[in-house]
Amino acid sequence: MKKTIAFAAGIIFAAAPFFAQNSYSESDLVWKDDFGGNMNLSKGINFGGWLSQCYHTKEHYDSFINEDDVRRAAGWGFDHIRLPFDSEVVQNPDGTFIEEGFSRLEKFVGWAEDSGLDVVLDLHKACGYDFNDAGTENGNPLFSSPHLQELFVSLWNEVSSRFGGKKNVAFELLNEVVEQEAAEPWNDLIDRTLSVIRKNAPETPVIYGGIQWNSARTLRLLRKPEFRNVIFTFHFYEPLIFTHQKAPWVPGMSPDREIKYPASLSYFREESVPLGYKGKDVADTDGNLPGIELMRQMIGEACAAAENAGVPVYCGEYGVIDRAPVKGTEAWFADVHKIFREFGVGHAVWTYKEMDFGLTESHYDEIRASLIKMMTE
Repeated sequence: MKKTIAFAAGIIFAAAPFFAQNSYSESDLVWKDDFGGNMNLSKGINFGGWLSQCYHTKEHYDSFINEDDVRRAAGWGFDHIRLPFDSEVVQNPDGTFIEEGFSRLEKFVGWAEDSGLDVVLDLHKACGYDFNDAGTENGNPLFSSPHLQELFVSLWNEVSSRFGGKKNVAFELLNEVVEQEAAEPWNDLIDRTLSVIRKNAPETPVIYGGIQWNSARTLRLLRKPEFRNVIFTFHFYEPLIFTHQKAPWVPGMSPDREIKYPASLSYFREESVPLGYKGKDVADTDGNLPGIELMRQMIGEACAAAENAGVPVYCGEYGVIDRAPVKGTEAWFADVHKIFREFGVGHAVWTYKEMDFGLTESHYDEIRASLIKMMTE
Protein backbone atom coordinates (compact mmCIF):
# COMPACT_ATOMS: atom_id res chain seq x y z
CA MET A 1 0.00 0.00 0.00
CA LYS A 2 1.78 3.08 -1.25
CA LYS A 3 1.02 6.23 -3.12
CA THR A 4 -0.94 5.57 -6.31
CA ILE A 5 -0.15 2.97 -4.88
CA ALA A 6 6.76 -4.37 -0.34
CA PHE A 7 10.53 -6.10 -0.23
CA ALA A 8 13.68 -7.23 -0.11
CA ALA A 9 12.97 -10.81 0.30
CA GLY A 10 13.21 -12.57 3.54
CA ILE A 11 12.47 -16.23 3.99
CA ILE A 12 11.71 -18.34 6.99
CA PHE A 13 12.10 -22.05 6.44
CA ALA A 14 9.26 -24.28 7.53
CA ALA A 15 10.45 -27.84 7.87
CA ALA A 16 8.10 -30.08 5.90
CA PRO A 17 8.31 -33.07 3.55
CA PHE A 18 7.28 -30.66 0.77
CA PHE A 19 10.77 -29.14 0.98
CA ALA A 20 12.65 -32.37 1.53
CA GLN A 21 14.89 -31.72 -1.49
CA ASN A 22 15.60 -28.08 -0.62
CA SER A 23 17.55 -26.51 2.21
CA TYR A 24 17.17 -23.13 3.85
CA SER A 25 19.58 -21.53 6.27
CA GLU A 26 18.10 -19.12 8.81
CA SER A 27 21.58 -17.82 9.54
CA ASP A 28 22.12 -16.31 6.12
CA LEU A 29 18.58 -16.41 4.68
CA VAL A 30 19.66 -17.91 1.37
CA TRP A 31 17.25 -19.88 -0.76
CA LYS A 32 18.96 -22.99 -2.17
CA ASP A 33 17.43 -24.86 -5.10
CA ASP A 34 18.06 -28.33 -6.44
CA PHE A 35 20.56 -27.06 -8.98
CA GLY A 36 22.81 -25.77 -6.21
CA GLY A 37 22.18 -22.14 -7.11
CA ASN A 38 21.62 -19.60 -4.36
CA MET A 39 19.13 -16.74 -4.25
CA ASN A 40 19.81 -14.12 -1.63
CA LEU A 41 16.45 -12.77 -0.55
CA SER A 42 17.20 -11.60 2.95
CA LYS A 43 17.86 -7.84 2.74
CA GLY A 44 16.49 -6.02 -0.24
CA ILE A 45 15.17 -2.74 -1.51
CA ASN A 46 12.35 -1.85 -3.90
CA PHE A 47 12.97 0.19 -7.03
CA GLY A 48 9.43 1.54 -7.14
CA GLY A 49 8.32 4.30 -9.47
CA TRP A 50 10.50 3.33 -12.44
CA LEU A 51 8.43 0.79 -14.38
CA SER A 52 5.30 1.11 -12.24
CA GLN A 53 3.23 3.88 -10.64
CA CYS A 54 4.73 6.33 -13.10
CA TYR A 55 4.22 8.14 -16.36
CA HIS A 56 4.97 5.40 -18.85
CA THR A 57 7.20 7.31 -21.23
CA LYS A 58 10.59 6.56 -22.73
CA GLU A 59 11.96 9.75 -21.19
CA HIS A 60 10.96 8.59 -17.71
CA TYR A 61 12.29 5.05 -18.21
CA ASP A 62 15.63 6.41 -19.45
CA SER A 63 16.15 8.87 -16.61
CA PHE A 64 14.64 7.51 -13.38
CA ILE A 65 16.95 4.50 -12.79
CA ASN A 66 20.30 3.53 -14.26
CA GLU A 67 23.09 1.09 -13.50
CA ASP A 68 24.69 3.44 -10.98
CA ASP A 69 21.59 3.08 -8.80
CA VAL A 70 21.97 -0.70 -8.85
CA ARG A 71 25.64 -0.38 -7.89
CA ARG A 72 24.67 1.98 -5.08
CA ALA A 73 22.16 -0.52 -3.65
CA ALA A 74 24.84 -3.21 -3.77
CA GLY A 75 27.36 -0.90 -2.12
CA TRP A 76 24.94 -0.23 0.73
CA GLY A 77 24.88 -3.98 1.41
CA PHE A 78 21.54 -5.09 -0.02
CA ASP A 79 21.45 -8.54 -1.60
CA HIS A 80 18.47 -8.13 -3.90
CA ILE A 81 16.17 -5.64 -5.58
CA ARG A 82 12.43 -6.03 -5.88
CA LEU A 83 11.56 -4.50 -9.25
CA PRO A 84 7.90 -3.52 -9.66
CA PHE A 85 6.70 -3.37 -13.27
CA ASP A 86 3.28 -2.80 -14.78
CA SER A 87 1.92 -5.09 -17.46
CA GLU A 88 1.76 -2.21 -19.93
CA VAL A 89 5.57 -2.13 -19.96
CA VAL A 90 5.70 -5.54 -21.66
CA GLN A 91 2.17 -6.33 -22.90
CA ASN A 92 -0.31 -4.48 -25.08
CA PRO A 93 -4.06 -4.59 -24.31
CA ASP A 94 -4.52 -7.01 -27.23
CA GLY A 95 -2.09 -9.46 -25.60
CA THR A 96 0.85 -8.89 -27.92
CA PHE A 97 4.21 -8.31 -26.29
CA ILE A 98 6.45 -5.24 -26.27
CA GLU A 99 10.05 -6.13 -27.04
CA GLU A 100 11.41 -2.79 -25.84
CA GLY A 101 9.87 -3.41 -22.43
CA PHE A 102 11.31 -6.89 -22.14
CA SER A 103 14.69 -5.49 -23.19
CA ARG A 104 14.56 -3.09 -20.24
CA LEU A 105 13.83 -5.93 -17.83
CA GLU A 106 16.63 -8.03 -19.33
CA LYS A 107 19.10 -5.14 -19.10
CA PHE A 108 18.18 -4.54 -15.46
CA VAL A 109 18.62 -8.21 -14.57
CA GLY A 110 22.05 -8.02 -16.20
CA TRP A 111 22.99 -4.93 -14.18
CA ALA A 112 21.93 -6.70 -11.00
CA GLU A 113 23.89 -9.82 -11.89
CA ASP A 114 27.01 -7.75 -12.56
CA SER A 115 26.63 -6.23 -9.07
CA GLY A 116 26.01 -9.58 -7.40
CA LEU A 117 22.34 -8.88 -6.73
CA ASP A 118 19.24 -11.00 -7.16
CA VAL A 119 16.00 -9.61 -8.59
CA VAL A 120 12.33 -10.14 -7.79
CA LEU A 121 10.28 -9.33 -10.89
CA ASP A 122 7.09 -8.02 -9.30
CA LEU A 123 4.01 -7.55 -11.50
CA HIS A 124 2.72 -4.45 -9.75
CA LYS A 125 -0.31 -3.73 -11.91
CA ALA A 126 -1.94 -6.10 -14.38
CA CYS A 127 -4.41 -5.52 -17.17
CA GLY A 128 -7.66 -5.47 -15.20
CA TYR A 129 -6.07 -5.16 -11.77
CA ASP A 130 -4.76 -2.08 -9.99
CA PHE A 131 -4.80 -2.01 -6.18
CA ASN A 132 -5.70 1.69 -6.39
CA ASP A 133 -8.99 0.81 -8.09
CA ALA A 134 -10.28 -1.43 -5.31
CA GLY A 135 -13.59 -0.12 -4.04
CA THR A 136 -14.04 2.35 -6.90
CA GLU A 137 -17.03 2.43 -9.24
CA ASN A 138 -15.33 0.46 -12.00
CA GLY A 139 -13.34 -1.73 -9.62
CA ASN A 140 -11.01 -4.49 -10.77
CA PRO A 141 -12.48 -6.82 -13.42
CA LEU A 142 -9.58 -9.32 -13.49
CA PHE A 143 -11.27 -11.96 -11.35
CA SER A 144 -14.58 -11.77 -13.23
CA SER A 145 -13.18 -11.69 -16.78
CA PRO A 146 -11.93 -14.89 -18.46
CA HIS A 147 -10.30 -12.74 -21.15
CA LEU A 148 -8.29 -10.70 -18.65
CA GLN A 149 -7.24 -13.87 -16.86
CA GLU A 150 -6.00 -15.24 -20.18
CA LEU A 151 -3.88 -12.11 -20.62
CA PHE A 152 -2.53 -12.51 -17.09
CA VAL A 153 -1.54 -16.15 -17.61
CA SER A 154 -0.13 -15.35 -21.05
CA LEU A 155 2.06 -12.62 -19.58
CA TRP A 156 3.53 -14.98 -16.99
CA ASN A 157 4.02 -17.64 -19.63
CA GLU A 158 6.12 -15.16 -21.59
CA VAL A 159 8.04 -13.82 -18.57
CA SER A 160 8.83 -17.31 -17.33
CA SER A 161 9.96 -18.48 -20.75
CA ARG A 162 12.38 -15.53 -21.01
CA PHE A 163 13.69 -15.47 -17.43
CA GLY A 164 13.24 -19.06 -16.24
CA GLY A 165 16.90 -19.80 -16.88
CA LYS A 166 18.18 -16.83 -14.87
CA LYS A 167 19.59 -17.94 -11.53
CA ASN A 168 19.27 -14.48 -9.98
CA VAL A 169 15.54 -13.98 -10.73
CA ALA A 170 12.37 -14.75 -8.79
CA PHE A 171 8.80 -14.06 -9.94
CA GLU A 172 6.11 -12.25 -7.93
CA LEU A 173 2.70 -12.91 -9.48
CA LEU A 174 0.78 -9.77 -8.50
CA ASN A 175 1.20 -6.93 -6.03
CA GLU A 176 -1.45 -6.38 -3.35
CA VAL A 177 -4.76 -8.01 -4.13
CA VAL A 178 -7.22 -6.05 -2.01
CA GLU A 179 -10.86 -7.17 -2.09
CA GLN A 180 -12.17 -9.68 0.45
CA GLU A 181 -14.31 -11.36 -2.21
CA ALA A 182 -11.20 -11.98 -4.31
CA ALA A 183 -9.69 -14.52 -1.90
CA GLU A 184 -10.87 -17.68 -3.67
CA PRO A 185 -10.70 -16.37 -7.25
CA TRP A 186 -7.13 -15.30 -6.49
CA ASN A 187 -6.30 -18.82 -5.28
CA ASP A 188 -7.74 -20.21 -8.52
CA LEU A 189 -5.70 -17.85 -10.67
CA ILE A 190 -2.54 -18.61 -8.69
CA ASP A 191 -2.97 -22.35 -9.33
CA ARG A 192 -3.58 -21.83 -13.02
CA THR A 193 -0.64 -19.45 -13.44
CA LEU A 194 1.79 -21.63 -11.48
CA SER A 195 0.94 -24.59 -13.71
CA VAL A 196 2.01 -22.57 -16.74
CA ILE A 197 5.13 -21.07 -15.15
CA ARG A 198 6.41 -24.45 -14.02
CA LYS A 199 6.49 -25.71 -17.62
CA ASN A 200 9.06 -23.01 -18.42
CA ALA A 201 10.74 -22.44 -15.07
CA PRO A 202 10.52 -25.55 -12.89
CA GLU A 203 12.82 -24.19 -10.14
CA THR A 204 12.45 -20.41 -10.21
CA PRO A 205 11.08 -19.15 -6.87
CA VAL A 206 7.51 -17.88 -7.27
CA ILE A 207 6.19 -15.37 -4.74
CA TYR A 208 2.63 -14.33 -3.92
CA GLY A 209 0.58 -13.00 -1.01
CA GLY A 210 -2.94 -12.76 0.32
CA ILE A 211 -5.65 -10.14 0.11
CA GLN A 212 -6.14 -6.82 1.94
CA TRP A 213 -2.99 -5.28 0.42
CA ASN A 214 -0.90 -8.38 1.18
CA SER A 215 -1.83 -8.25 4.84
CA ALA A 216 0.21 -10.46 7.14
CA ARG A 217 -3.09 -11.73 8.53
CA THR A 218 -4.48 -12.98 5.20
CA LEU A 219 -1.76 -15.48 4.28
CA ARG A 220 -3.91 -18.07 6.06
CA LEU A 221 -6.43 -17.74 3.20
CA LEU A 222 -3.91 -19.03 0.63
CA ARG A 223 -4.01 -22.69 -0.37
CA LYS A 224 -1.08 -24.97 0.26
CA PRO A 225 0.90 -24.93 -3.01
CA GLU A 226 1.09 -28.02 -5.20
CA PHE A 227 4.47 -26.92 -6.56
CA ARG A 228 7.88 -26.53 -4.94
CA ASN A 229 9.86 -23.32 -4.61
CA VAL A 230 6.90 -21.17 -3.66
CA ILE A 231 7.30 -18.28 -1.21
CA PHE A 232 4.45 -16.54 0.61
CA THR A 233 4.83 -12.78 0.92
CA PHE A 234 3.27 -10.07 3.04
CA HIS A 235 3.65 -6.30 3.20
CA PHE A 236 4.04 -4.58 6.50
CA TYR A 237 3.02 -0.99 7.18
CA GLU A 238 1.39 -1.43 10.56
CA PRO A 239 0.21 0.55 12.35
CA LEU A 240 -0.86 2.17 9.06
CA ILE A 241 -1.98 5.26 10.93
CA PHE A 242 1.71 5.84 11.79
CA THR A 243 3.50 4.68 8.63
CA HIS A 244 1.10 6.47 6.26
CA GLN A 245 0.25 9.48 8.42
CA LYS A 246 -0.94 12.57 6.52
CA ALA A 247 -1.02 10.57 3.25
CA PRO A 248 -3.59 12.32 1.05
CA TRP A 249 -4.46 9.14 -0.84
CA VAL A 250 -5.60 7.20 2.26
CA PRO A 251 -9.33 7.73 2.89
CA GLY A 252 -10.02 8.96 6.40
CA MET A 253 -6.42 10.00 7.04
CA SER A 254 -6.02 13.39 8.69
CA PRO A 255 -3.84 15.71 6.57
CA ASP A 256 -2.18 17.36 9.56
CA ARG A 257 -2.44 15.10 12.64
CA GLU A 258 0.98 13.84 13.80
CA ILE A 259 1.04 10.26 15.02
CA LYS A 260 3.72 9.17 17.45
CA TYR A 261 5.70 5.94 17.74
CA PRO A 262 6.19 4.03 19.99
CA ALA A 263 2.79 4.02 21.67
CA SER A 264 0.19 1.65 23.11
CA LEU A 265 -2.23 -0.48 21.11
CA SER A 266 -5.16 1.45 22.57
CA TYR A 267 -3.69 4.65 21.10
CA PHE A 268 -3.17 3.12 17.64
CA ARG A 269 -6.56 1.40 17.73
CA GLU A 270 -8.40 4.64 18.50
CA GLU A 271 -6.47 6.55 15.85
CA SER A 272 -7.09 3.80 13.24
CA VAL A 273 -10.89 3.74 13.41
CA PRO A 274 -11.39 6.53 10.82
CA LEU A 275 -9.40 4.50 8.26
CA GLY A 276 -12.12 1.87 7.95
CA TYR A 277 -11.00 -1.23 6.01
CA LYS A 278 -7.43 0.07 5.77
CA GLY A 279 -7.20 0.34 9.56
CA LYS A 280 -8.92 -2.98 10.18
CA ASP A 281 -5.87 -5.00 11.26
CA VAL A 282 -5.20 -2.64 14.16
CA ALA A 283 -8.74 -1.52 14.99
CA ASP A 284 -9.91 -5.15 15.35
CA THR A 285 -7.04 -6.21 17.65
CA ASP A 286 -7.98 -6.87 21.27
CA GLY A 287 -5.86 -6.04 24.28
CA ASN A 288 -3.52 -3.21 25.17
CA LEU A 289 -0.16 -4.27 23.82
CA PRO A 290 2.74 -1.91 23.15
CA GLY A 291 3.38 -1.26 19.47
CA ILE A 292 6.18 -3.79 19.11
CA GLU A 293 4.02 -6.60 20.53
CA LEU A 294 1.23 -5.79 18.08
CA MET A 295 3.74 -5.99 15.24
CA ARG A 296 5.22 -9.22 16.60
CA GLN A 297 1.75 -10.76 16.76
CA MET A 298 0.93 -9.82 13.16
CA ILE A 299 4.24 -10.98 11.70
CA GLY A 300 4.00 -14.16 13.77
CA GLU A 301 0.63 -14.89 12.16
CA ALA A 302 2.20 -14.60 8.70
CA CYS A 303 5.00 -16.96 9.68
CA ALA A 304 2.55 -19.46 11.17
CA ALA A 305 0.44 -19.45 8.00
CA ALA A 306 3.52 -20.08 5.86
CA GLU A 307 4.70 -22.85 8.17
CA ASN A 308 1.28 -24.52 7.96
CA ALA A 309 1.54 -24.40 4.17
CA GLY A 310 5.11 -25.73 4.21
CA VAL A 311 6.62 -22.70 2.49
CA PRO A 312 9.06 -19.87 3.32
CA VAL A 313 7.75 -16.35 3.97
CA TYR A 314 9.10 -12.99 2.85
CA CYS A 315 8.20 -9.34 3.52
CA GLY A 316 8.17 -7.65 0.13
CA GLU A 317 7.41 -4.13 1.32
CA TYR A 318 7.66 -2.13 4.51
CA GLY A 319 8.48 1.48 5.31
CA VAL A 320 7.47 4.83 6.78
CA ILE A 321 6.25 7.88 4.87
CA ASP A 322 8.34 11.02 4.67
CA ARG A 323 5.65 12.94 6.60
CA ALA A 324 6.24 10.98 9.83
CA PRO A 325 8.48 12.20 12.70
CA VAL A 326 12.06 11.19 12.00
CA LYS A 327 12.84 9.76 15.44
CA GLY A 328 9.60 7.80 15.48
CA THR A 329 10.50 6.47 12.04
CA GLU A 330 13.86 5.25 13.30
CA ALA A 331 12.21 3.59 16.31
CA TRP A 332 9.64 1.85 14.10
CA PHE A 333 12.34 0.45 11.82
CA ALA A 334 14.33 -0.74 14.84
CA ASP A 335 11.32 -2.67 16.15
CA VAL A 336 10.41 -4.17 12.77
CA HIS A 337 13.95 -5.36 12.12
CA LYS A 338 14.17 -6.84 15.59
CA ILE A 339 11.06 -8.92 14.82
CA PHE A 340 12.29 -9.85 11.35
CA ARG A 341 15.46 -11.21 12.94
CA GLU A 342 13.50 -13.10 15.60
CA PHE A 343 11.43 -14.90 12.98
CA GLY A 344 14.15 -15.13 10.33
CA VAL A 345 12.11 -13.10 7.83
CA GLY A 346 13.86 -11.46 4.88
CA HIS A 347 12.65 -8.12 3.63
CA ALA A 348 12.68 -5.44 0.95
CA VAL A 349 12.18 -1.86 2.07
CA TRP A 350 9.86 0.48 0.20
CA THR A 351 11.56 2.28 -1.55
CA TYR A 352 14.81 3.51 -3.10
CA LYS A 353 13.81 7.00 -4.29
CA GLU A 354 10.87 9.41 -4.38
CA MET A 355 7.36 7.87 -4.02
CA ASP A 356 6.90 9.51 -0.57
CA PHE A 357 9.04 6.78 1.01
CA GLY A 358 12.31 7.19 -0.90
CA LEU A 359 15.38 6.35 1.16
CA THR A 360 17.52 8.75 -0.87
CA GLU A 361 15.29 11.75 -0.11
CA SER A 362 16.34 14.56 2.25
CA HIS A 363 13.71 13.72 4.90
CA TYR A 364 15.78 10.68 5.90
CA ASP A 365 19.20 12.41 5.90
CA GLU A 366 19.53 12.37 9.68
CA ILE A 367 18.74 8.66 10.04
CA ARG A 368 19.66 7.17 6.65
CA ALA A 369 22.93 5.61 7.77
CA SER A 370 21.20 4.09 10.81
CA LEU A 371 18.35 2.73 8.67
CA ILE A 372 20.65 1.20 6.07
CA LYS A 373 22.64 -0.50 8.81
CA MET A 374 19.44 -2.06 10.19
CA MET A 375 18.25 -3.11 6.75
CA THR A 376 21.50 -4.79 5.74
CA GLU A 377 22.65 -6.45 8.98
